[in-house]
Amino acid sequence: MLVALVSAFALSQAFRTVGAMMATPLTGHFGLTPQQLGIWAGTFHFAFGIMQLAMGVSIDMFGVRRTVLTAFPLAVAGAALCAVAPNYHALLLGQALIGVGCAPAFLACTVFIARHFDASRFTAMSGLVMSMAGLGIVFTGTPLALLIEAASWRAGYAVLAGVAVLSWLVIFWRVREPAHAAVTAVTESAPAAPAERQSLGKAVRELLPLFAMPHTLGLVCFACVSYAAFITLRGLWLGPVLHERHGLSLVASGNVALVMTVAGMISPALFGRMDPGGTARTRWMMGCALAGALMFAAMAFTNSRAVDIGLPIVYGLLSGYSVLQYAYTKNAYPAAMTGRALALMNMAMFLGVSLMQWTTGVAASWAVDHGAEPFRAVFLTVAGMLAAGTLAFLVLPRAQGVR
Repeated sequence: MLVALVSAFALSQAFRTVGAMMATPLTGHFGLTPQQLGIWAGTFHFAFGIMQLAMGVSIDMFGVRRTVLTAFPLAVAGAALCAVAPNYHALLLGQALIGVGCAPAFLACTVFIARHFDASRFTAMSGLVMSMAGLGIVFTGTPLALLIEAASWRAGYAVLAGVAVLSWLVIFWRVREPAHAAVTAVTESAPAAPAERQSLGKAVRELLPLFAMPHTLGLVCFACVSYAAFITLRGLWLGPVLHERHGLSLVASGNVALVMTVAGMISPALFGRMDPGGTARTRWMMGCALAGALMFAAMAFTNSRAVDIGLPIVYGLLSGYSVLQYAYTKNAYPAAMTGRALALMNMAMFLGVSLMQWTTGVAASWAVDHGAEPFRAVFLTVAGMLAAGTLAFLVLPRAQGVR
């Protein structure tokens, strides 16, 4: 059943990273500015992020199966709309529908792991799932570039819509969960127990106690930038920078994206198995984020083809550190608050992607208007946001003694 659910998560990964290969043809077709590109890419993540709490409540009330089967057709509809979109505004609507449809995909996998696996395996299994779902990002590298060159960017959306239909059918066929299964909290010291059902309004009210805990704000700041940096590079700017800064073809750019994706697929499973736990985990999280900020700064200033090809691949290997956030979050709150804490972190992560993609688009447009190199502005913006989020996590209170 988990593999069936991962298929939807893989499609979600594909949809959020199509921009790297589609940005250039979309710009040519619709005459988009860098700011419009940032808004287009960020629309998926904004819709995805704001729906996390509602999807969590739905999973709590109706179960994983019914939630995913109900939401995912919206992703199919959104992809179909993008495939035939006559203008930019139709593209935005399609992206929003895809974001809502994909919103339960990762949360469903996380809840399934929490219910069906021992708590000690949570980090490792989450890393494995993230690595498996990376197959969706593989498609948006060389395969998507070849498809766009052979047909068009519209064909890319059409193929994704078709595969999403197949994923829905597999979930309908294979996932057999009680319709009203409640989310269970699994701890090492107590057996799983069904959580109380709740309304969306109650779920929103129950988020408030999280902010009364001193370590929540730092976690939210860090979550807003850690995953966002990887997706902003791989899902939006990698293709344009290789094509416009260095003259690589779409397929050559796709090859680089493919290698970065493979590195990114390996990384979560490795970090999941190497998780040191305790305070060492937070040092790893901050160290990896700061290393990423330095890589983006290097790409901003060197203007070297070797750097712009090599560092994204290295960053792909580093990107799996984001899985450590889930273990940190799971252990930083009482068992009764774990679900809400994970939902809040998911919201922060994906709203952070939307913010970073929109902000980098604004920065690139500003650079163009002032005669500066747009990709330098993009990479400096990412580096600055990564450093700021990490600094906030460092100086604000953190959970102490988490396992």
